Amino acid sequence: MTFLNQAKKLQKEIVDLRRHLHAHPELSFEEKETAKLVANQLDSLGYKVKKGVGKTGVLADLGASSGPTVAIRADMDALPVEEQPNIAYHSQNKGVMHACGHDAHIACAIAAAKLLTTASPMPGGKIRMLMQPAEEFTDSAGRSGAYRMIEDDALQGVTSIIGLHMDASIPAGIVGIAPGPVMAAADAFKITILGRGGHGAFPENAIDPVVIGAQVVQAIQQIVSRRISALDPAIITIGSFQSSSTRGNVISDQVVLHGTIRTFNKAVRKVILEEMEKACAIIKALGGDYRIDYELSYPATINDPKITEVMRQAAVDLIGEENVITLPPKPWSEDFSMYQEIIPGAFMFLGCEIAGDRRTHHSANFDLDESGLYIGSAVLAETAKRLLE
Repeated sequence: MTFLNQAKKLQKEIVDLRRHLHAHPELSFEEKETAKLVANQLDSLGYKVKKGVGKTGVLADLGASSGPTVAIRADMDALPVEEQPNIAYHSQNKGVMHACGHDAHIACAIAAAKLLTTASPMPGGKIRMLMQPAEEFTDSAGRSGAYRMIEDDALQGVTSIIGLHMDASIPAGIVGIAPGPVMAAADAFKITILGRGGHGAFPENAIDPVVIGAQVVQAIQQIVSRRISALDPAIITIGSFQSSSTRGNVISDQVVLHGTIRTFNKAVRKVILEEMEKACAIIKALGGDYRIDYELSYPATINDPKITEVMRQAAVDLIGEENVITLPPKPWSEDFSMYQEIIPGAFMFLGCEIAGDRRTHHSANFDLDESGLYIGSAVLAETAKRLLE
């Protein structure tokens, strides 16, 4: 019997677990009850469980101490979003919601762990369930759950890592996977422009940071179009332009710009950071001064070609070529990428679009079509088994 057939029999169990988790979400590094539930489930399956990894994460191993070790990763945290209570299993924790599908990631991973206990014969090597906290947000030191798990030796002995992400933009039952960059590096920036304030009727006596800021925005928006090849996708968005003045007849002394940079390779990322400095040079030319603060976040998620091909072929063999698609890179970001910087890995997308009612990740009404969750479990388990073989 294939993992797919076995997973179909687990579908109700997968859905029930996902809905329980959806109703009881916990924020980044606060996943205590979620971690307890996950640890208990894996322990009952015969895995050797270690708690408190990366603060609130869980590791669980199954198999021999020799041979390769394949990690299956799932993220456990929810978002600070107030859910629109339009479903029976809506969040019971005010202001907290599984608005990105991490509840489904956990449920799929637990079912995959269960499937792998039935593998006969079990290949040599080890399965490691890596149940990670805090993918969405970092701690006070700016470290995400992946960083903290790595710091606590979660990858010790691991030879490859796999994972999945729900995708509400593609139909349920479809698996999307591609080698190379699949998600972007996400960096944040803050530009403080210092001018000299004054009366709006006498602009000649001031150095207006609003006018300077407008020119800086234009210069930054030309970086991608004029300094980056059209063959290299990149995004720079300035989402906030704040003046220290709130009155129309007062010239402010300061403007603050906040934005995000999304890139898919390190060379482009480096060029953009260099060009940001050049774009801001206009500030001093116009009499002002400035400071740029960067928050360099997760690197790009880059799928290893060999691991990706194993995963793609596993999916094709289980659900057919017509249900496995190659997705273009997404400008989302994921700290799964931090594992891939250390060991080879592959990350796939599992379709969960509600037909005729597509939901948006991170929104207050996010939900998903659960009918294909068993497919995610089967593909994870089959991929892990093949990597061990």
